[in-house]
Amino acid sequence: MKIPLTEFEQHIDETILKRGFQYFKKGLVNEPEEIAPGEYEAIVEGTEPYTVQLTIKNEVITEHVCSCPYDMGPVCKHVVAVIFYLLQNDLDLKVKTPKNSGEEKKTQKKKTVAEQVDEMLEKVSHDDLKVYIKEQCAKDQSFRQLFFANFAYLVIPDSKELYAKQIKAVLKAASRSGYIEYSEIQAVGGVVNEMVTRAEQLVESSNFRTAMYIACAAIEEMSKALEYVDDSSGEFSGAVESSVEILNTIAEKSLPEDLRKELLNYCANSFKAQTFKSYDWHFSMLSITILLVTTPEEIKFIHELIDSVKPSGKDWDWNYNQARKLKLELIRKTESAEKATIYLEQNINNSDFRKELIETAISKKDYHKAVSMAEDGIKQDDNDKPGLAADWRNYLLKVYVNLNDKENIIKLARHLFVNARRESNVYYTLLKKYVNDDEWEDFVNKLVLSITNKDRRVDYSSIAQLYIWEESWDRLFEIVRKNSSLQWLETYEKYLDKDYANEIADMYQKALLDYMVNNMGRDHYQTVCRYLRKMIKMGARDKSNYVIQQLKTLYPKRKALMEELQKV
Repeated sequence: MKIPLTEFEQHIDETILKRGFQYFKKGLVNEPEEIAPGEYEAIVEGTEPYTVQLTIKNEVITEHVCSCPYDMGPVCKHVVAVIFYLLQNDLDLKVKTPKNSGEEKKTQKKKTVAEQVDEMLEKVSHDDLKVYIKEQCAKDQSFRQLFFANFAYLVIPDSKELYAKQIKAVLKAASRSGYIEYSEIQAVGGVVNEMVTRAEQLVESSNFRTAMYIACAAIEEMSKALEYVDDSSGEFSGAVESSVEILNTIAEKSLPEDLRKELLNYCANSFKAQTFKSYDWHFSMLSITILLVTTPEEIKFIHELIDSVKPSGKDWDWNYNQARKLKLELIRKTESAEKATIYLEQNINNSDFRKELIETAISKKDYHKAVSMAEDGIKQDDNDKPGLAADWRNYLLKVYVNLNDKENIIKLARHLFVNARRESNVYYTLLKKYVNDDEWEDFVNKLVLSITNKDRRVDYSSIAQLYIWEESWDRLFEIVRKNSSLQWLETYEKYLDKDYANEIADMYQKALLDYMVNNMGRDHYQTVCRYLRKMIKMGARDKSNYVIQQLKTLYPKRKALMEELQKV
């Protein structure tokens, strides 16, 4: 759960917020240490001392962890207490000073954890450090796993199996009855992500072989683990995706021939065996092979792998489309541009290929070819895929604008304005430019009629936007009056409050009472109160007070509602 610092109180349960604030006020938060830029750690004195870790990026808490056992919600009171501590100056808060604190010390910038570690490493002897590491490896499994993950390759023959064994051990230790609980995910993810980070560093230092083995092991073992873990936090899939990116980066490097072949064979065989069939990185393996192929035999083999993906006959065949895109990529790398164009044209029913061909034709001013392909696309997709049909009409419109074909510009822009529901400002601007001034008013009326008379639900927002561009406030008011939801009133109020302030306030009054009929909970009560304040700013305090009195009469037992109304 990400928490913006500027509005953290709105993202946290009110009870937890109050408890965390009390912990802060009682002085139970020890001064947080910045262990790295944007990463803070603090001890909070609760039933026992608990460790809270926060990561802050761009004024947003992106990660928060507490060692307490609380699991009833995403944020515990100890995390909240630390947030209040970090923001105490901004919020002008005062914390109770513990009685045994003694005289106030002179404030000085505390060293970060990294600085303290550097200082200690400068002073500790090599032998003492070795003894400490041996002792920690003997008694602390997590420490031992990280130590092995980073340095085992120095004494054990480097292999994928070496790192896979380490990851398996971490997974096995965390699994209970064959399943890894949510509470264990971060610990497992932390160890594996340390390994992945190590692999990224090895790529930077050109140790591609070890980096490849770590990445391959992480992809394999974490993919298997996804079958028996709740990965809603993305820890496991994130480790896999980072590892796939490592392989992709390695494949782009100038590699020793034996390593190039090893990585090529690994990715090709993984795809052929469908090792990762259930995941997006199944096709990533195939994409990596294209970066690595050099010999005619290898190129032929990858073509065969791609051709093994057959069409499913479904309306949208993601796998087959991915395979065709990769085949085009392979052709572009290993053959001529002409061969790539031929392949595009042979598979023009792929919408991405058709778009590329049309864009190329337009760039070359081959408008006849562009029109032919776009019109064929409309015939193919008009009934079942209106979004794609709109894309083809937009290409036609672009051609006709380039040709200054007034009749077809008006025809297409009108159709897209009525049906496409996107880029309506572009179509309006073109219509305004090309429709004769003396015909414009009648044209707008017919445009509105076309939108209103469509078989599907009327898109009143398009009509409202048209009236805004036309500055036709009377007609806009009539549309808003027919659709007087809170969202509509808020959207269009700024255009109407000058001439229709009283009427808009009446609509707010009714809409708020209607809204409360079907909505309960503090969030909804706060929404109602926000609109009540808006009414007051509009000068309709009496109508706002009427709504407040009605709500108090209708829902007297809703304590949270009463509390929020008191704040208006």
